[in-house]
Amino acid sequence: MNVVVGIDIGGSTTKIVGFRKTKDENKLMPPLFVRATDPITSIYGAFGKFIDNYELELNNIEKVMITGVGSSYVAKPIYGLPSEMVPEFRSTALGGLYLSGLEEAVVVSMGTGTAVIYAKNNTIIDYLGGTGIGGGTLMGLSKKLLGMDNIEHIQDLADEGNLKNIDLRVSDIVKNNVLPDMPTEMTAANFGKLSDIATKSDIALGIINMVFETIAMIAIFAARTRNVTDIVLTGNLTTVRQARNLFKSLSRLFDVNFIIPDDSQYGTVIGAALSGL
Repeated sequence: MNVVVGIDIGGSTTKIVGFRKTKDENKLMPPLFVRATDPITSIYGAFGKFIDNYELELNNIEKVMITGVGSSYVAKPIYGLPSEMVPEFRSTALGGLYLSGLEEAVVVSMGTGTAVIYAKNNTIIDYLGGTGIGGGTLMGLSKKLLGMDNIEHIQDLADEGNLKNIDLRVSDIVKNNVLPDMPTEMTAANFGKLSDIATKSDIALGIINMVFETIAMIAIFAARTRNVTDIVLTGNLTTVRQARNLFKSLSRLFDVNFIIPDDSQYGTVIGAALSGL
């Protein structure tokens, strides 16, 4: 049995996945992750957890494909195994297409910041740009405005929020269908209608909505440059509970198809492993 392993080394989280190579197919092994502030500790912790969980021996590993911001800390092959570095944008693109089952799409990596990549047939991969708005923005603003830095607590709070107390909508400023091509439920200004009676729940939802709407619009503009409507969302931020409903609403407003596939948070590490097959 030969296994190709992918490792995505982030700032605080390392993700690992494998593909079992058989005569008939390459089978994805469910991804795992570990948290550690030190990249080297997290790499070897993730690798040890992976081979233990799947009862592997080192001689079962054919090669290790490494990506992520922490990959620069890897100075030698892991446990002496054949190891290769994979550019993060390539990994994200391959993972996004694989998880969505598409041959062409704009793939968005929603992490601490946000990257936007055009991918087609696993061969054409172009970085289109990005934004510093992302998970780091969500956490930083939540810590300052809400005194909270636990993402589960922030989501729980946002579940009770009402955007009518936070955001200025087109319907608030335009009457009598003056702008017929602009849906009245669109946001005119995030936090542009912040009410004196806005609760912490309202603010939590407002922060999440602002981050997601910003990412969505950048992705939409990028998709229009390539004449595609499928936008695949990957990265840790896709696991925020409010994401699916908010992006579903934006899909309808802008006539695009935002897709959050299963295992979306593991898109980059899956793409890294795929590049070694």
